[in-house]
Parts: sequence; structure tokens; C-alpha cells
Amino acid sequence: MFLVLAIASAMFYGLGDFSGGYAASRSKVLPVLVVSQGFGLATAAVALIVMWPGLPGRADLVWGLIGGLAGAFGIVMLYRGIATCVVAIVSPTAAFLSSILPLAVGFMLGDQPGILALFGIGLCVPAIILVSSSPADSLIDKHRARSSLLHGLVAGLGFGLFYVALSRPGVHAGFWPLVAARSASISTALIVMLAKREHLSLDKGSLVPAILAGILDMVANILFVLASSSGMLSIVAIIVSLYPVPTILMARMVFKERITPARWIGLGLSVAGLVLISLN
Repeated sequence: MFLVLAIASAMFYGLGDFSGGYAASRSKVLPVLVVSQGFGLATAAVALIVMWPGLPGRADLVWGLIGGLAGAFGIVMLYRGIATCVVAIVSPTAAFLSSILPLAVGFMLGDQPGILALFGIGLCVPAIILVSSSPADSLIDKHRARSSLLHGLVAGLGFGLFYVALSRPGVHAGFWPLVAARSASISTALIVMLAKREHLSLDKGSLVPAILAGILDMVANILFVLASSSGMLSIVAIIVSLYPVPTILMARMVFKERITPARWIGLGLSVAGLVLISLN
């Protein structure tokens, strides 16, 4: 069951990423982030009320706050890297680290996947890098390359910590950690926006996609929490990190974007990896 939840989480993350990216292409990033995070918080609150677990423990809220701050920092660094650096370096680096960190933590906490699952993970890791890659400019100076690598590493670290933090609270915590995480991330985004003196205004064409991005992302978070509470973090995190796959497919269907050979290979490896993991 946790495999289905993890795959569904990756799908919703990918759809949310596509929707958020579309909104950010029409308006400034920070206002889009605040609006999407706000609706994500509302979605988490509804889920919390529907599946009321009782009052949370202090540790559950702390883990949620850590995850929210790490995730918000990761998003800011990723968007900043995409806007100012080399996407072909930033995105794959972030995707790789965000999958490897929870994978390593899962192993340290005692995860013992079977042989087929290990082979599947081995296929999914390069798949994550390939599906998130973009054609690189052949003329990239060393300073820009280092800056791109740094942004990718920090963004990936933030996302990886987000996954780890959300997997730590027990089942008894329900969705309280998600409420804490989203409260922390929206507060961070508001502080940064105020510091930069940006206004909370969105283009008409970006409002609905921003709202959808927040809702879809929170649904993905809920599915991730459910999957990681019933399955191994090492496997769940790898599957969820394949979220660029639905993003690529949506871009192909909606905007007719060309899928590069590297991404086709990544798509094939991801399917093969998922099959091996499911057969374990």
C-alpha cells in the first residue's frame, strides 16, 4: 500500500510543481509562494480536522517546523538558482541530493530493502538526475558553474531535510507536523517578501495556478506522510523524488515541449526501477 501512496505523492508533487512553475512564470516568485503556501496551509487544516488525531506532542511540532523551514529554504534557493544560474546544473544537483539524503538516513535507521528493491533504487537515482536535467550551455564560466552547484546543493539539502523531518513524527501525530511545517514556510516567505519590499499581487492568469499548486503540494505531503509512516523511508523518498516525471509529461501535453533523449532515458529507468521495487 505504501508504494501506491508514494507513487501518488510523486504525481501530486509533479502536478503541483508544474502549476507553481506556470504561476511563477507570469508573476514574481515570492507572491506566488505566499499564496500557494497559504492555500496549502488551509488544505492541511481541513485534513487535520477530518482526521483529528488529538493534540500533538512537542517533538511532532518541532519536526514539522524543521521540515517547513528546510523546505522553504530549499524552494527559495532552487528558484533563485533557476533564475540566476545554470538550470542544467542546479536542478539535477538538487534532485540528486534530495533523494540521497533521506535514502542514507533510512539506511542508518535500519531500513533493509530486498535485492530487487535495491536494484530498483539503483535505477531510480540516475533516473531522478536525468528527468530533471536540461540542455546545458557549452560556454559556462567557472564562477557561474560553482554558483549553480552551490544553489543546487543547498536546495537539495533543504528538500532532503524536509522529507526526513516529515517522516520522523509517529502515526499518532496525524497531520499536525504538516500544519507546523506550512506555518513555518509561509512565515519565512512573508518575511523574505517584506524584506525585499515586494507586494502581494499576482497576475490574473497566475492566481488559479498558484492556488492549485498549494493544494496539490499539500495533498502530496499528506500522501508522503502516510507512505513514510507505513513503509521504509529509503524506498518512499526515492519514489517521491521522481516527481519531475509528471511535470515533464504535463509540459509535453500542455505546452508541447520536446522531451530530450536524456529525459526519455530517465523516464525509462524510472519505470524499470518502480517495477523492480514493486516486485520486491
